[in-house]
Amino acid sequence: MTSYTLKIKILWAVGSLLLAILAVASLFTGKYPLSFEKLLAGDELQLRVFWTLRVSRTLAGVIGGFALGTAGFVYQTVFRNPLASPDVIGVASGASAGAAAGILFFSGAAAVTAASFAGALAAVGLSLALAALDRSGRHGTIILAGIAVHALAQTALMCLKLMADPERELASIEYWMMGSLNGISGYSMGGNLALCLLCLLFLFLLHRQTLLLSAEEGEARMMGVPVGKMRLLVLLAATLAVSCVISLSGLISFVGLLAPHGARLLSRGSRRGVLFVGGLLGGILLTGADLLARSLGPSELPVSIFTSLFGAPFLIFLIIRGRREV
Repeated sequence: MTSYTLKIKILWAVGSLLLAILAVASLFTGKYPLSFEKLLAGDELQLRVFWTLRVSRTLAGVIGGFALGTAGFVYQTVFRNPLASPDVIGVASGASAGAAAGILFFSGAAAVTAASFAGALAAVGLSLALAALDRSGRHGTIILAGIAVHALAQTALMCLKLMADPERELASIEYWMMGSLNGISGYSMGGNLALCLLCLLFLFLLHRQTLLLSAEEGEARMMGVPVGKMRLLVLLAATLAVSCVISLSGLISFVGLLAPHGARLLSRGSRRGVLFVGGLLGGILLTGADLLARSLGPSELPVSIFTSLFGAPFLIFLIIRGRREV
């Protein structure tokens, strides 16, 4: 066993342990207190809160954060850009416009989730369709298409905000865009969770090919990787995973950016095994931020407040580190 392999396995073990500790803390943290004794005694209300709200919320934090961290690693690897994020091809802005439309024209959390998911998929589909118009297969075409779709989605979002009732609907749209795991239940997350797990499985099965996409296109082709097809498949899987998460939770900032960077800093590389470390860090970040969001104030705070508090200093650190290395 090489020293690098040993380091990766230690990171896996430590990350998994820390994520498990945060998950257990999440199950028993909230405005309604739960206890082992009452749960074991079969208290009906305690069991209902535990299974309907706490378990689903904890799963959303763990799996959602893992998906955002994994997808962020895929985006940064495929685009060879350390600042790549889910909105590179319009998924976050499309989801925002879809959620705003759901709040305005439909009723119920399930309808908003469905509209957000549809908006994300529509934005991604449009980005990929625009990129396909360029037959040269250039790497940057999909990024330019994503920027255009992001601008269109932001315009649609502004128009929807102008139509919203300032006291009710506009406030709901703004709260959704700040991101929160509050209100997620087992009834609302089943399909999203299943699709997200399938996308993650697909990404891990194609882990080797994804890493090869970070090489020059000619080198990747020499190694037997169908670059255009593989890039499309892994980006679509990563985008679907992100869409599943943000359609439930709203926009969660920085997790998909921070987790891959943290994984590379800890492992000092981008070789095999780092994808899982990035997923673990994403789960730790989102679950930890959610614990703070429901613990530090008299009312629950948006989770993106805390992911941004983690994210901004980290970006400053990367800037300083980059200057020192120049």
